[in-house]
Amino acid sequence: MKLSEMRDWLERRDIVLTKSLGQNFLHDAHQLERIVSAAALTPNDRVLEIGPGLGPLTELLLARAGEVLAIEKDARLVEVLRERFASSLPAPLQLLHADALDYLKSEPRDWSHWKLVANLPFSVASSLLVELAAGARSPQAVVATLQLEVAQRLMAQAGDDDYGVLTLLVGLDFALTGWFKIPSGCFFPAPDVDSACFCLVRREQPLLPENQREIFRRLVKRAFSQRRKMMLKLLKQDWPKEKLEAALTSLNISFQERAEKLSLEQFVALTNLLAGA
Repeated sequence: MKLSEMRDWLERRDIVLTKSLGQNFLHDAHQLERIVSAAALTPNDRVLEIGPGLGPLTELLLARAGEVLAIEKDARLVEVLRERFASSLPAPLQLLHADALDYLKSEPRDWSHWKLVANLPFSVASSLLVELAAGARSPQAVVATLQLEVAQRLMAQAGDDDYGVLTLLVGLDFALTGWFKIPSGCFFPAPDVDSACFCLVRREQPLLPENQREIFRRLVKRAFSQRRKMMLKLLKQDWPKEKLEAALTSLNISFQERAEKLSLEQFVALTNLLAGA
């Protein structure tokens, strides 16, 4: 879908894009092809697309995957998509008019045999990732585009400025396998910042059992609630000091350490100890 076609659809429907919905549509054919190639789709794949917009990526997904579920919040764009892909509805394309984040929270389902391939709306990208990338029901792979600064948080290592809650909550279930930068000029309208497409694959073996996941989440969020403070002082709001000190000592972690210095593996080990305490 060329930029001229995007403009034409918007003008004919008198659609003014809304910044609050993160409506910046990727139109660069080369970048769209890179995204689809990174997903390594086959006719057996089921794909979840969030925020299809005018459907430039949807078109490529339908050509390579067996089934596509596209969730679009903007009713005006839903009508465009219904017209553009009338011959593909209701199969192999299923189109939902819904707020994706609300849908994922209110309609729990098993995504473990799906792939998420999407240009995620910038306004809710982090929340969508955390909601989807959780537990055994998460997608087998995620290939998604979002703001470069958010992607940098996903790629960060312990000690980096970008390392934090998002890094750990997504990293618990997914491993980063690659990424590439997408300049802002590849979007319409062009956002103020560059973007990045990142590729995540669900870990074959969970790092934590299901009954410890909520402890991990609570631990990470509390530890980073004031990232410049010593982690022990923050965690005492949720766990007894004696148990925390015993756990930290067994892991050779200083009582003065801050959360940003602990690796994912150390947070997992700490969760194990606190869950058994």
